[in-house]
Amino acid sequence: MRYGQYTRKQKPGSTMTSRTITNPGTALRASVQAPGDKSLSHRALLFAAIAEGDSLVDGLGTGQDVQATAAALRTLGVQIDGQRVRSPGVSGWVEPNGPIDCANSGTTMRLLAGVLSTSGVMATLIGDASLKKRPMSRLIDPLRALGGRISVSDTGTAPLVVGAATDTRSANVSIDVASAQVRSSFELAALAAPAPSVIDSPAGFRDHTERWLIAAGRGAWSTATAFRVDPGSLAPARYDIPGDPSSAAYLWALAAMRPGSEILTPNISLNPGRLGFLEILGAMGAGIEAVVTGSIGGDPVGDVKVTGLPLRAVDVGGDLVASALDELPLVAVVAAFAEGITTVSGAGELRVKESDRICSTTTMMRALQGGIEPAADGFQVVGTGFLSGGTVSSFGDHRIAMAAAIAGLRADGPVEVLDADCAAVSWPDFYETLDAMW
Repeated sequence: MRYGQYTRKQKPGSTMTSRTITNPGTALRASVQAPGDKSLSHRALLFAAIAEGDSLVDGLGTGQDVQATAAALRTLGVQIDGQRVRSPGVSGWVEPNGPIDCANSGTTMRLLAGVLSTSGVMATLIGDASLKKRPMSRLIDPLRALGGRISVSDTGTAPLVVGAATDTRSANVSIDVASAQVRSSFELAALAAPAPSVIDSPAGFRDHTERWLIAAGRGAWSTATAFRVDPGSLAPARYDIPGDPSSAAYLWALAAMRPGSEILTPNISLNPGRLGFLEILGAMGAGIEAVVTGSIGGDPVGDVKVTGLPLRAVDVGGDLVASALDELPLVAVVAAFAEGITTVSGAGELRVKESDRICSTTTMMRALQGGIEPAADGFQVVGTGFLSGGTVSSFGDHRIAMAAAIAGLRADGPVEVLDADCAAVSWPDFYETLDAMW
């Protein structure tokens, strides 16, 4: 098949595809709606499933991770038909006939583990080969503090056995990482406690769940980082999902790397904890305009325009790492076109994503003759002003596949991305969307 600048190939007898991406050589001016926000889609499905009755979810993300959450909830007796989510509430969930497959989605596994851990339902959560390697033991202490039941494998990974709790209780806990998934897991579990519970962590986490619980009347901030969960049921509601900034980031990068280009992404989630990549682009010298036009559940929504201008190197660390973690491989690509040496540090969490993203990012950049040096918790990229053509392995990681595709649209020669269609984990029509922009 031919998709404009993208040639798609599949080896005989293999389900894996490669795509060869070539630089169109012209500036970009386009307006593109990014797919529904993945983080908010997971939460909308879970909030609707926890509530008893009918909820509506509009604009749901189309990626495979979101589909994994929907499929998991269906095994528990939740009906999901188009926009409608009909649930008996957690107390009415049924025990699944077998293990619940979370596929490649760490968000599905961690958040659902929280809800189930303090429920009367026992379930085993499994995933694909990549998810089985990701750390899950950090859920144990927070959930057990609530009386939740959870066990993991001897290596601290899936499968997780959760639920059938008999002694739920309130708890005050503090975790040592700014993890929205661990916080959310605890907060959803704490809805079943007999009294308020509090969780604290370092700053830098995405606060979607906290905002939505406040909007539902189920919590409040105790301090800038400590959140109190007020237990009880959730009411059915309507959720209008905005565009995903983690997906839009690839479009923003494309515009930023080519002076004279401009991309508008309307109706994007503007949660402050999700805008780290925009902050990085702005610090590099790209033109950034973000206008809030509304909100969903206390989360701001608006339009973002990025204009390509000459770029300079930056240092990325601290809280900025947490708010741009998924986009850091993309930072490496952009940094190749920024004057100076860009440094990313304090990002050791990259080691335990869908791939070891420090290793896979380094391999990607070196395959394209990029100047990159890895470190234990990050990397440095020399802004040489170019990337060459080459062949890049995605390592089965959607973020690496998409970052390599964006590199190909700016590189001096064709870039072949192996196992390219793993991008469907977050954005099934990613390549077709790019192709339609010229």
